Amino acid sequence: MKIIRIQSDEVSVVSDLAEKIWPETFKAILTEEQIRYMLDWMYNPNELIRQIENGHQFYLLEYNQETVGFIGVQLNYPEPTQLKIHKLYVLSEVQGTGAGKLLFQCAMQIAKENECDTILLNVNRFNKAVGFYQHIGFEILKEENIDIGNGFWMEDYVMGLSI
Repeated sequence: MKIIRIQSDEVSVVSDLAEKIWPETFKAILTEEQIRYMLDWMYNPNELIRQIENGHQFYLLEYNQETVGFIGVQLNYPEPTQLKIHKLYVLSEVQGTGAGKLLFQCAMQIAKENECDTILLNVNRFNKAVGFYQHIGFEILKEENIDIGNGFWMEDYVMGLSI
């Protein structure tokens, strides 16, 4: 497995991967309408380019010459010395193989290289990934309900890891 940082002109790979991963990941948690709304909102190529312009870094995970996952991180967000994982997803067929952990290790390396002391992330409270994050050392810091428009809410845990 290898991890590759992408640039603005390569965001369609993230968008395409999200289209495969999200419906499967969230089908038992969110309505089809909310999944579609969030994909259109957060993963359209123009929005991903805007995120890069605002400091996000995107990395792809390749396995057997196929892209199987991605991570999006931002340094010094929301506070200096903090790294925020905005997105971390892998295809269902590679879950449990260490793919997610490898992407997390990428974030950890970035955080350490930039002298961050904390890694933060939001995760849907009903997502099985909560257990994955707890397994690798994250703690639930608080609950957050975020109105994202169109009558939809993100019901998240904010999780943190001191490094």
